[in-house]
Amino acid sequence: MTSVPLNSIFQVGYGHKLDLNKLKQASSRDGIAFVGRSRRNLGVTAYVEPVPGLSPYPAGYITVALGGASVLYTFVQPRPFYTAQNVGVLQPPSDMSANEKLWYALCIRENAWRYHGFGREANRTFRSIPVPGRADAPDWALQSNQFDMTDDTPACMSKVHPIELDNWRGFSLGKLFDIKKGKRLTKAKMTEGATPFIGSSDSNNGITAWVDKKPLHSGNTITVCYNGSVGEAFYQPVPFWCSDDVNVLYPKFKLNVERALFICAIIRLEKYRFNYGRKWHLERMRDSKILLPSKSDGSPDWDWIDKFMKERRFSKTLAEFTS
Repeated sequence: MTSVPLNSIFQVGYGHKLDLNKLKQASSRDGIAFVGRSRRNLGVTAYVEPVPGLSPYPAGYITVALGGASVLYTFVQPRPFYTAQNVGVLQPPSDMSANEKLWYALCIRENAWRYHGFGREANRTFRSIPVPGRADAPDWALQSNQFDMTDDTPACMSKVHPIELDNWRGFSLGKLFDIKKGKRLTKAKMTEGATPFIGSSDSNNGITAWVDKKPLHSGNTITVCYNGSVGEAFYQPVPFWCSDDVNVLYPKFKLNVERALFICAIIRLEKYRFNYGRKWHLERMRDSKILLPSKSDGSPDWDWIDKFMKERRFSKTLAEFTS
């Protein structure tokens, strides 16, 4: 695989360099996305009103955090945006698919180790960091825009009843899921392949490598880190291998992507209870309870969860992608 400098593929810019405290904030529905150096929410830290005389970057461009703890966190932006200080912007070639953009975002992120050190930023050098040439992109990255996120229309336009916490009750994870432990796979025994490897990570859906191993766990399950990034939960749509720092939740009920993402968010709210000295090991996880909306008979109200999730932004695209 041949490496080329980043600026041989993308037009590289250094963003708007705006200060959020000097802008007027707006709602997420009506405002323009403001991208900072965050590793969450595609780097978007707020939504703001248009700045007179300043055009936002268009949807489909790529942002790169150039410093701080989130250095080289890279995201494809699904809507027009402004940027904060120390955020690079990449203009992709006109023929680059959304899949290929996402692949290059991963390639850029893999260079973060070059800047791990106090005070090291990527401002001067990120335009020349090495990435694979377009001829070396994998087949899936050259396909059509499977990940088109330009349509933020909800899957369901009807509004569900507001959240009534009086109707929520605790459900033990062991009652909802069969919980199984992952299996250790050392780096020395890893060879590159097509199976996602889920490690103790808080990003990239938990994927830390792609390995040439037969998957140990089936898709349509949830992974939860019990060591390292304790409490990080991700929905896994396809079969995978996971490390022994990760537990796998096999549902005892009909699981879909809406229910899975809802439960992952609830599980993450429990992470404060655990740390390196109090790990969320298998037995403890089985006994742990999470709060879910319930019906009058005491069972989880899955229908409410489905409707709630389908009225969220981008849920239409999510449903189409997972169908």
